[in-house]
Amino acid sequence: MILCLQFFCRKKFVIDKSYKRHIAKAITWRIVGTCDTMLLAWIISGNPLMGLKIGVSEVVTKTILYFLHERAWYKINLNKHGKLLESRTRHLLKTVSWRLVGTFDTMIIAWFISGNPLVGVKVGAAEVITKMILYYFHERVWYHSNYGLSQRKEEKMNG
Repeated sequence: MILCLQFFCRKKFVIDKSYKRHIAKAITWRIVGTCDTMLLAWIISGNPLMGLKIGVSEVVTKTILYFLHERAWYKINLNKHGKLLESRTRHLLKTVSWRLVGTFDTMIIAWFISGNPLVGVKVGAAEVITKMILYYFHERVWYHSNYGLSQRKEEKMNG
């Protein structure tokens, strides 16, 4: 993707540490999310192959959407009366916003692959609960990781 941007824009793009952090978070979340989707789609459709197809199809769309979601939240400084929101509140808001994007994507993919809109709705609805729980804990784990944060701390200190 970076090479395509460099080619079309004729500009060199450097991946800084915050991008690396967001890429790493996207990959780890996609592993967790894909396993959850495959299991739910298998249970709902009764067909393990359909569950596998739905889960694997999501890998590309969800990884791109997740990366864009991370970049957007990186640039958002939500505050209350001049104070940054507590990390748990921010993680909860990120969880809800990501789940809206993710559920819509899952419903479309499950409907397309199964040919049945009801399967798409059922898989998407089941994911709302399982994914919000899994995503919240994923955010908490990454909150305690320092990977890719040193540059962001330096940027904030230097203004």
